[in-house]
Amino acid sequence: MREVRIDLGSLIASSLVTYLIWRTISPGEQAREITWQEFQTAFLEKGLVEKLTVVNGSRVRVHLRKEAAAQVYPDSPLNHGTIYFSIGSVESFERRLDEAQKELGIPSHERIPVQYRDEISWTGTLISFVPTLLVIGSILWFSRRASAGSGQSGIFGIGKSRAKLFNHETDIKTKFKDVAGMDEAKQEIMEFVSFLKTPEQYQKLGAKIPRGAILSGPPGTGKTLLAKATAGEADVPFFSVSGSEFVEMFVGVGPSRVRDLFAKARKNAPCIIFVDEIDAIGKSRAKGNFTGGNDERESTLNQLLTEMDGFNTTEQVVVLAGTNRPDVLDKALMRPGRFDRHIVIDRPTMEGRKQIFLVHLKKIVTTEEMDYLSGRLAALTPGFAGADIANCVNEAALIGAREKADTVTMKHFEQAIERVIGGLERKSLVLSPEEKRTVAYHEAGHAICGWFFRWADPLLKVSIIPRGQGALGYAQYLPQGDSYLMSMSQLMDRMAMTLGGRVSEELHFPTVTTGASDDFNKATQMANAMVTKWGMSPTVGTLYFDSSDEKLHKPFSEETGRKIDEEVKRIVEEAYLRCRELLEEKKELVGIVAEELLRKEVLSREDMVRLIGKRPWDDHREFEKFFGERPGSKAHP
Repeated sequence: MREVRIDLGSLIASSLVTYLIWRTISPGEQAREITWQEFQTAFLEKGLVEKLTVVNGSRVRVHLRKEAAAQVYPDSPLNHGTIYFSIGSVESFERRLDEAQKELGIPSHERIPVQYRDEISWTGTLISFVPTLLVIGSILWFSRRASAGSGQSGIFGIGKSRAKLFNHETDIKTKFKDVAGMDEAKQEIMEFVSFLKTPEQYQKLGAKIPRGAILSGPPGTGKTLLAKATAGEADVPFFSVSGSEFVEMFVGVGPSRVRDLFAKARKNAPCIIFVDEIDAIGKSRAKGNFTGGNDERESTLNQLLTEMDGFNTTEQVVVLAGTNRPDVLDKALMRPGRFDRHIVIDRPTMEGRKQIFLVHLKKIVTTEEMDYLSGRLAALTPGFAGADIANCVNEAALIGAREKADTVTMKHFEQAIERVIGGLERKSLVLSPEEKRTVAYHEAGHAICGWFFRWADPLLKVSIIPRGQGALGYAQYLPQGDSYLMSMSQLMDRMAMTLGGRVSEELHFPTVTTGASDDFNKATQMANAMVTKWGMSPTVGTLYFDSSDEKLHKPFSEETGRKIDEEVKRIVEEAYLRCRELLEEKKELVGIVAEELLRKEVLSREDMVRLIGKRPWDDHREFEKFFGERPGSKAHP
């Protein structure tokens, strides 16, 4: 059956235009306005007036005698139209009409009859409805657009769920083999896959159906990808929705969409519901709300709690939720029976990064040895998440294409990592010779400290080419593996290396510059954490103080705050003295590295070995494996 749709706005507009045209061309509706003097001399004194009608107390319609009007105006359409004149008030009109008829000597019984009538102008009435019709039309138009993405038509579809359904037969192609770097998380979530595939294996032993799992972790670690892989492995439908799509300006829309989502899921059971960024509706209700108006969000959360652990708990519907902030979620969501599992997906280790690189490198045209390439890139990218690694590989391909290369080489990958970490090279920023010399000695100070301090990170590359926002120099270091614990010696060496740029300026120039601002910030933060969080100050002791900006009051007294300030200053000064002592001893080497930087602008690890000799401390085994001499490779010129 063919559907006939009528546009309300077009119908109203066409009706209004038709009426106005009819009023314009209709002969019975023609009208002519005259003055009182013209009415008195041309019509009243000649006896052409049959009667008068006062309309709405402001106008007088003149009705002429037909035979008299036809004689006076034989070729005029007035005998078919209306003649009227305006009056100020009814009282003045009646007085003037009586005086005029008295002057003409008209007897009282033959005087012109006067009628009084209230009439409504249809044109004015329709025009007064135009704003209301515009508001109604706007609401209908916006509701139609708002519901276009959900497949619902009209304002009645606003309470329907906007979750996107992926059918396992056509849309979901992601498997666990496509997810790398999270072996523990995959192993834990495999339980949901086994349940959805063979639920009878668990039910025969009396096991309860797991309701869901929270996937938490930093941005870009693959929470959504893991949820899709779970649906792909289980061969079940997959509903994907964002937490913010439940909250609208209309009251009751959020709970209605939650009900509709779970109703659709039960019809497609067994299936998986994935709610991304669940903290948009699942924030703790116990915490104070200073903004007000959170009833709609709380109603949505209450409906979600009811659907997950209400009376309908026998359906094979698994709910997975992703969030970057598990600490702000309501405790009712986290209890067993709703989200039974809390799966933490952290940034991958070096081995995990290597696996992720192997997944993304399959799509890249390169002649490099895959095992060595992935291992070297994994060592160069500590702290990178899966999304960062994908971006890095894509950036390398873009750089290779920009240079019109046939394959993506190691040089392109290293340039991509430098761009992601340090920012884009600012070749348009031209430094003066004095500024360039200062930057060279500043970076040389960092490089010498990193080379000779035992617990500092090994240097890979140092450059005086400006990058990013405000970075006039750039040094790349390789952390000693994935460190999870740091000793006080490591912290002091790293802090001293951070201050190496300022100390080098002091030793080689008569005055210092503003280039060490970021170094001071890092050193102060590190020393403050040592005192307030890591218990490395004998004066303050083994206490923990969270002095973040979010808190309105400091969690310590003024006396304790004074001690913290003194200890932070003492630790930074100790690191400064260690750095100054080393750079005074190696002042000549700082000059050699700085002058070579001025000549080449970029120095690699091989250049440092050539200039000042091998590093006196043993490097990490992964460092030697991927950044030492490769079999059959030629030495750097």
